[in-house]
Amino acid sequence: MSLQAAPYGKWTSPITAEAITKNVVSLVDVVIDPVTTKVYHIEARPSEAGRNTLVDTNNGVELTPGKDWYVRTMVHEYGGAAAIVYNGIAYFSRLSDGRVYRLKIGGEPEAVTPESSVYRFASFGVHPIQDHLLVAILEDHTVDEPSAVVNTLCIINTNTKTVHPLVSGADFYALPKFSPAGTHIAWQQWSHPDMPWEGGKIYIAEVIATSDGISVTNTTYVAGKSQKVSAAFPSWASNETLVFTSDVSGYINPWKYEIQTGVASALLVQPVEIEFGEPQWSLQMLPYAILDGYALFVTVQQGRSGLQIVDLNGGSAPLALESPFVVINFIRVLSSQNNQVVFSGSKIDEAASITKASVTDFVSASVTYTALKPASDPPFAGNIVSAPQPITLKTNAGDPIHAIYYAPCNPAYSGSSIPGELPPCVLNVHGGPTGLTLQNLNWKTQLDVNYGGSSGYGRDYIERLAGKWGLADVDDCIQASRLISLVDPKRVVIRGGSAGGYTTLCALANTPDVTAFAAGTSSYGVSDLKPLAQHTHKFESRYLEKLIGGTPEEIPEVYKERSPVNHAERIVAPLLILQGEIDKVVPKEQADLIYRIVKERGGTVEYKLYPGEGHGWRKEETIKDALERELRFYEGVLGLN
Repeated sequence: MSLQAAPYGKWTSPITAEAITKNVVSLVDVVIDPVTTKVYHIEARPSEAGRNTLVDTNNGVELTPGKDWYVRTMVHEYGGAAAIVYNGIAYFSRLSDGRVYRLKIGGEPEAVTPESSVYRFASFGVHPIQDHLLVAILEDHTVDEPSAVVNTLCIINTNTKTVHPLVSGADFYALPKFSPAGTHIAWQQWSHPDMPWEGGKIYIAEVIATSDGISVTNTTYVAGKSQKVSAAFPSWASNETLVFTSDVSGYINPWKYEIQTGVASALLVQPVEIEFGEPQWSLQMLPYAILDGYALFVTVQQGRSGLQIVDLNGGSAPLALESPFVVINFIRVLSSQNNQVVFSGSKIDEAASITKASVTDFVSASVTYTALKPASDPPFAGNIVSAPQPITLKTNAGDPIHAIYYAPCNPAYSGSSIPGELPPCVLNVHGGPTGLTLQNLNWKTQLDVNYGGSSGYGRDYIERLAGKWGLADVDDCIQASRLISLVDPKRVVIRGGSAGGYTTLCALANTPDVTAFAAGTSSYGVSDLKPLAQHTHKFESRYLEKLIGGTPEEIPEVYKERSPVNHAERIVAPLLILQGEIDKVVPKEQADLIYRIVKERGGTVEYKLYPGEGHGWRKEETIKDALERELRFYEGVLGLN
């Protein structure tokens, strides 16, 4: 068959929004029963209004009884760690009422916390001796204002169905973990103005456990320093040894703490410029699994995930495993004795699967992979998938900009029919802004820019954005669109969600060159910084102080100058705004205001408000509509329809 030639952007494509959204589920967490070693997972179902449900991975059977059951928590607003399974009993948080439920596998859920409209629970752990007692994060919204929300660690007595305090005093908590014998507990905590990746601290305490409850004594600081060093992700290797991560070297590297000596030490013979973890945006994150004398870490290097073996005795270099996966999430221990883990893994041309990895030899780094839940069949032939091309560009100041490019790819076409034509391009800006775009299959991606401030490249790269949000990120995106020689710089459009939406709006309104991009799409993006600082949820309520350089009271002019809404009259490029009606992270008023200003000025602007959606799309019909609406918008702007 002879190949066709047509202008870029006008190729006939089999890729449709319906094909890539219909009945698609996403993996939210992997859960292992440590007693029975059975594997479960939480999946999000857009076709069921974005519902999360707990599923037996082996047979695909849903454990919750019906569509009214959402296995999800809103602790820290981004949630995560909504369920565990222990000895055939699941414990989970239900979104609709915030209560914790006990579910014997095959039975009916039973509430084990009191009825309350103001409590949220997450990150559960079962005491290994008094197994009717659970530790959890409790987030109390009795006064539902960011400054008044209270986070603590608590104990849930599932027999008496009561909740009791355990640890308090910090602004936030994560990952409470009992030691194997139940004699100690470890946890991570941090306080404003830090985010967990900026100044997280690790503590341990001795545990006094009876059938009636649990208390702690002799609380001991392990590692971490406010605003300077983040210690994170604690987990027990034994009753005496705690494993965690620290970025004291400038990169997230593995560490351990010995109770007998009270000494924390690095597990590597010398620090390496590899990230052994990512910023802790959600509570289910844990970047490693403990095996027999070793830990298997998920690393981030050159924009993709990897697997590295770390000797828990310390003093040696990490050893890389061969892996076909470019993104690995939710790594969990299946059997430490048999050196088996389970994780969610994605490839460049395949959606996420749940995979078992068995390390057969630590010296030669031999590993075998077995799919427990294979990736769903792709809706299109693999030869239409564009392979990611990692690219490092240099700013005018000589700083690196990390990007990933996906070239036009269609086996029916040989290229453009216009000699010398370069393709138009959709430049994607990730959220966070302390986030990262990796190289897994994503039908919406064409050029991803991991601008200064992104994770995955060390703490210094993240801190390039300190005091410069809305400046450095925008400049990196503009320079990337011009420096990459593979696309037409006059036909680059910019898109982003949340913080990426803010960067998009800044690029269209705040820069001297407001024609840098042909158009832009802001999905639930920030347009006005001052009300965001005043009204966003507790977890991020002090985040702006570092990103902007102070509070609205300290530097009001900077907040005004960096807010796109105050420069909306300068937006000349067509703008598409997509917003969730019940978004509590970036409230819809942010979208309403900038839309109204651009519209009244006579600018080209479209606005779609999605009922029942929050910060990000969960419903199948929303995801489909947003994709189709965005595609039509670009085709119109670029004259491709």
